[in-house]
Amino acid sequence: MREATGRNDGARVEEYLRAVGLDKGYPWCAAFVSWAFRAASIDAACTAWAPAWFPKERTVYVRGEAGYVPQRGDVFGIYFPSKGRIAHVGFIDGEAGGFYITVEGNTNGAGSREGDGVYRKRRAKRTIYKASRWVYTR
Repeated sequence: MREATGRNDGARVEEYLRAVGLDKGYPWCAAFVSWAFRAASIDAACTAWAPAWFPKERTVYVRGEAGYVPQRGDVFGIYFPSKGRIAHVGFIDGEAGGFYITVEGNTNGAGSREGDGVYRKRRAKRTIYKASRWVYTR
């Protein structure tokens, strides 16, 4: 899926943004995550604000802390020092050596947080700052 004109627009992008009450033109990575959970009938955050995907009770991984390893279905967050916060989110879909395989919206081939579509990416594990779990499996 790609944006229509590269300005956070197009039928699917606008569908993702409507899922969180926004019109076209806004960054939409977190809206994509919200839309995906809603489409799967999973009760999760409904927000376009990337940091809101990591409430304490749902955060299962913080870079540098021992313990939990992000798993398929977890929401990941990437911290941007220039923003002083997590400013990009998506889904963990798997693991391959030193990488997580991800599915994320509003990115591109280079991994930008202001991209042009939904991509399956290979993100170096060290780039994942936090992960949250909204779906619990047995």
